[in-house]
Amino acid sequence: MINWDSFIYFSILTILLLSIASLNLLRGRNLKYVLAPSLSAIAVYILFIMGLWSFLGRPPMRTMGETRLLYSFFLMLIGLITWYRSKYKIILLFSFLLSSVFMVINLLKPEIHEKELMPALNSPWFVPHVSVYMIAYACIGCAFILSLIRLCRKNKTNNSELLYHCDKLFYDGIGLLTIGMMMGALWAKDAWGDYWSWDPKEVWAAITWIMGIMYIHYRLNHTKESFVVDIFIITCFLFFQICWYGINYLPTAANSVHTYMN
Repeated sequence: MINWDSFIYFSILTILLLSIASLNLLRGRNLKYVLAPSLSAIAVYILFIMGLWSFLGRPPMRTMGETRLLYSFFLMLIGLITWYRSKYKIILLFSFLLSSVFMVINLLKPEIHEKELMPALNSPWFVPHVSVYMIAYACIGCAFILSLIRLCRKNKTNNSELLYHCDKLFYDGIGLLTIGMMMGALWAKDAWGDYWSWDPKEVWAAITWIMGIMYIHYRLNHTKESFVVDIFIITCFLFFQICWYGINYLPTAANSVHTYMN
């Protein structure tokens, strides 16, 4: 039976496979020696998610720990796809590292997983809304990694190419975030009778979305790479963290109908 008690075995195996893929990448091994353990790690993680879904009798997207579970998965997947397209080793290494960090956090905080599904979450919008948001966050997380790399590099060669991949990931993330917000509005109408209620979580979702749109408009008018571009993306990423889990630590969280994510 696959449940949260099994997570330690799946996470250790996943991290081991990611480490093998990373070491093979650093050693300059053939493509198949990176792809094979990477895809195996993703398969192991999918197996756990599906097993947990079956055990819980509901989608494992209810608690903060369960959203971290999804975030780890999408970081692995998007990091692998981005590396495969761009061939920048650092994006794969950092996305695998960040994914592993979220797994470790879940291992250290097992008490957050045992919660029932609230009536408002029994909706056909639940799975697509949460999934789209986690993919969006993973895209923006990978863009954040690329921005940090650009800022820290002493050799600015190929920075324009890095910016291209960074922009693409960020634009994809904002596009998915827009879709997720639309789904959320439809879900809110079904659950509470209004598309928008200025709930603290909704307010921060709007703030992060506006920040993303501002970046896109900035890039349309400033096509050359600059220090401001990277700072903008890093700032947007921090705003997304507040929207995702930081909101739970703000005083206004007590008035939020979204506190079921705690």
